[in-house]
Amino acid sequence: MGLLIAGISLGFSAGFSPGPLMVLIISQTLKHGYREGIKVACAPIITDIPIIMFTLLLLSYLSQNSSILGLISIIGGFYLLYLAYESFKTHGIKENFDVEEPKSFLKGATVNFLSPNPYIFWITVGGPIIIAAYQINQYSPLWFFFGFYVLLIGSKILLAVLVGKSRNFLTGKSYIYIMRFMGVLLLVFATYLWWNGLHLILD
Repeated sequence: MGLLIAGISLGFSAGFSPGPLMVLIISQTLKHGYREGIKVACAPIITDIPIIMFTLLLLSYLSQNSSILGLISIIGGFYLLYLAYESFKTHGIKENFDVEEPKSFLKGATVNFLSPNPYIFWITVGGPIIIAAYQINQYSPLWFFFGFYVLLIGSKILLAVLVGKSRNFLTGKSYIYIMRFMGVLLLVFATYLWWNGLHLILD
């Protein structure tokens, strides 16, 4: 249950956090309608697979040295701290996009695959959680994956619909309140990663 909650919380935070994919979702929605935004939102389902496989292979190789995993976990905590800071200082997003043909899913896949965000997340945050969960039970990581991707994709789809139906959402108080709430969640998980990292290093 803890892994499911962790996946849900991190997926929700990642889904609404500003970044290249969010900008593209907003752009495609404003230019071509929310259906095109939804296509972009679904791109991580495909592009994250090779990223996760690479990350897990790398971390599995490093897992024999708990100090390295601990250091990675601590770095992940600082990454979440940075994301929390970005969430707290968000004041809305301006609309300023040019018109062009959709190709939404292809654009979403390209942006997500070339963005550093998913690599940083899975190497420093998601990967260590999965490795630790697998060592307890080989099926445990499925709860994290399920919670994370349902909320990641779901929140991005919700964003596309909200932007499509109400363009004031991005500059209104609702979005800012959501970002503040996510900032608190990210601080909680940053603290957990620091604690886990120190535990691995000192063991």
